[in-house]
Amino acid sequence: MAVMYNRIRAWAATHPCWTLTVLVGLALGPFLAKPFNIDDPLFLWAAHQIQAHPANPYGFDVNWYASVTPMSVATENPPGACYYAALAAGIFGWSEPALHGAFLLPALAVILGTWRLARRLCGQALLAACATLFTPVFLVSSGTVMSDVLMLAFWVWAVVFWVEGLAADDYGKLSAAGGLIALSMLSKYFGVALLPLLVAYSLVEKRRFGPWAGCLLIPLAAMCAYQWITHALYGRALMTETIEYTGFAKGIVGVSRFTSALLALAYTGGCLAVTAFFLPLVWRRRSAAFFAGGLILAGAAVWWQDGLLRPSIPLAGAARLFTEWQTIFWIVIGSCVLVLTGADLRRHRDGHSVLLCLWLLGTFGFAAFCNWTVNGRSILPMAPAVGILLARAWEERRPTESAAWTPGVLVALGLAAVLSFGVAWSDMQVAQTARQSARETFAKYHPKTGKLWFQGHWGFQYYMGLLGGAALDMTHPALRTGEIMVMPLHNSFIFEPKPEVADLLAVIRVPGPRWLTTWSVDVGAGFYSYPGPLPFAFGQVPPDEVAVYRWKTNSPALLQK
Repeated sequence: MAVMYNRIRAWAATHPCWTLTVLVGLALGPFLAKPFNIDDPLFLWAAHQIQAHPANPYGFDVNWYASVTPMSVATENPPGACYYAALAAGIFGWSEPALHGAFLLPALAVILGTWRLARRLCGQALLAACATLFTPVFLVSSGTVMSDVLMLAFWVWAVVFWVEGLAADDYGKLSAAGGLIALSMLSKYFGVALLPLLVAYSLVEKRRFGPWAGCLLIPLAAMCAYQWITHALYGRALMTETIEYTGFAKGIVGVSRFTSALLALAYTGGCLAVTAFFLPLVWRRRSAAFFAGGLILAGAAVWWQDGLLRPSIPLAGAARLFTEWQTIFWIVIGSCVLVLTGADLRRHRDGHSVLLCLWLLGTFGFAAFCNWTVNGRSILPMAPAVGILLARAWEERRPTESAAWTPGVLVALGLAAVLSFGVAWSDMQVAQTARQSARETFAKYHPKTGKLWFQGHWGFQYYMGLLGGAALDMTHPALRTGEIMVMPLHNSFIFEPKPEVADLLAVIRVPGPRWLTTWSVDVGAGFYSYPGPLPFAFGQVPPDEVAVYRWKTNSPALLQK
């Protein structure tokens, strides 16, 4: 056994890229058949449009917020991932395995890019890449066809080429980095944050502006061109409109800055849970006292700021206490991530530590105070920086002549992998439940003539649409007496009919994940947005429910939210 382990370790040390490729395939391969869910339909519909009209990605209408609007209004993302999905679908088809397989490439690019960047920042590049891979936020995000992982792939490689190019005054690499920044921004608007990040890093390294700054004109030109093109196509500059929407939506969510900061800490700790398993390996003695004090302070904050557990969340008694303790724990782990960053900056005080610190703190600040809601997708860009920070911290605690991983490292990575895989598996079950709910509902209640109307969106809307259901437009409802309308109860933008306009015929229940989930108001989990204080939660998860109504009147506008 020991001989085999030594052979595997030796092979991994001499073939790190192949090792990481195999690990990514093993970690994400089980999710290739995952149903589309959450915002996946928006990207897929835009990809269909791109295949027909490549120069006009958002030139169609969509019913996403319970009413028909132009796609340019409904979406809050640039079309980079949509073009990639259109290209992949043109080659491999539109099935779930085909598109998820295509999106494995950006996920692999993130991990390989983290490894290459870590080679310049520490002596444990393989450890940094593995710590990035085995985080819940990375595995869950890599199981979608949304823009987050694609943006991060361009982001990481932009940093790689910029760091390497700046060190060697290689303007070819710096120009390539500028192009990758533009691609990152055109995949997701957060990519524009690379501009101030790399400017700050460059000023620390070079102490003044130089010719390198000219390479940043490439993404600036791309941003201006995108604004001009979208304004010409849709009458509105989409990046500016998204910034305005973020402020508007954040006001609707309505949480204080203190609450938002606590939420961001909980999401940081949970999404980057690998940190919890590595803390015993990188702690110094006084860190244990910090952890104990953090638990006390976080507990006091959670119980004092009761808005973290929304009044609408049906939690009481032991279930509520269990969710509170999970929240406290992940708040402390999230705080440890920030402390880890500060400790690295204090120890090194160089350009690389400044790069990692600003990378992590900037992402945290955006997730906590700028984005419309705290969610796992906003935490994702922190993953490579945290992986590198953990590798640097562990390296500090080891003798310089020893490069081999200790049993403690293997145990920490193993536990992180088990938790992350479990969270990703539960997220796949959430998606499967949405698809199964649509299929069972349509099979039982679709009429032989006419339409089966439905509310709700995400995966339920996508699969109901494929089956032939009709999304109800709340601004111009077309329901008539005797028609059926179905509504998933654990969804968004749903409006319950008043008793005088519709009879409740049945409630279809479809079991999903039972003890761990990424999405359930009932246990306080909301990876993709904030219905609760946790990106994922352990607890007794109720089944998905779809209410079935028969209409009694030709005046279907009598709905209540």
